[in-house]
Amino acid sequence: MELNSIGVIGAGAMGSGIAQVSAAAGYNVTLQDVSGDALERAGASIRKSLGRLAGKGKLTEAEMEAALGRIRFTTALESACTDADLVVEAVFENLDLKHDIFGKLDRLCRKEAVLGTNTSTISITEIASVTGRGDKIIGIHFMNPVPLMKGVEVIRGELTADATAETAVAFVRRLGKEPIMAVDYAGFIASRLVDVLFNEVMKLIQEGNKPEEIDKICTLCLGHPMGPCRLLDLAGADIAMHGMETMARDFGDAYKPHPLLKRRVLAGLLGQKTGRGFYTY
Repeated sequence: MELNSIGVIGAGAMGSGIAQVSAAAGYNVTLQDVSGDALERAGASIRKSLGRLAGKGKLTEAEMEAALGRIRFTTALESACTDADLVVEAVFENLDLKHDIFGKLDRLCRKEAVLGTNTSTISITEIASVTGRGDKIIGIHFMNPVPLMKGVEVIRGELTADATAETAVAFVRRLGKEPIMAVDYAGFIASRLVDVLFNEVMKLIQEGNKPEEIDKICTLCLGHPMGPCRLLDLAGADIAMHGMETMARDFGDAYKPHPLLKRRVLAGLLGQKTGRGFYTY
């Protein structure tokens, strides 16, 4: 299926990033969120991000303005999906919320439209179960920060059609990114691996190790581009915790979030989005 118009649901860090790279690749994009303030922040964030890329010579000022001109912002779900060829849901990792959105998308979107989800942990088949178009639903899991990370997990649900998967792969490649096929189990590949690391970090900190020393080990000795404490601050402690709870439901106690992680979430130490996590921002 040839894509021209992209709808993105949710204007947080992931949704705004997906909107940005889609517009930069030449797609017409409608970014929807229930919050006007969130849309305003997303617009400012996208302009700042594109400005940084222009400053590094990765795109021209004209290309930046053209990309910005291809993004429309709305609080109306219908506006984001009625004419869209592909809709990508990028809201909070909550199954009830995703079911509510996909039930609405199923009613509002054209029957030919592909419905993607940016979920990092929830089964694509489970998300698709509230719709009558399981063949058109697929996981398209971008990594944070979206404009910089090259890999994108593409996950087929139990009913996903070959044509839907081919459309998603072509979309990811047009964005200049590399599609990585993953199997539809909770957490897929990336979250299964990184959340185990996050839990082990909690144990190390509880034993007295300092976050900065853990990060140095991972970057200087293990070759990681970013230490796990900084990565957890970037992803959000609450997002990681909910992801672990989803995986624990499917795979058992080995994936349960460490009690220290839960305490940090309750204390509001979520990372960059609250200004304080393992580091201060």
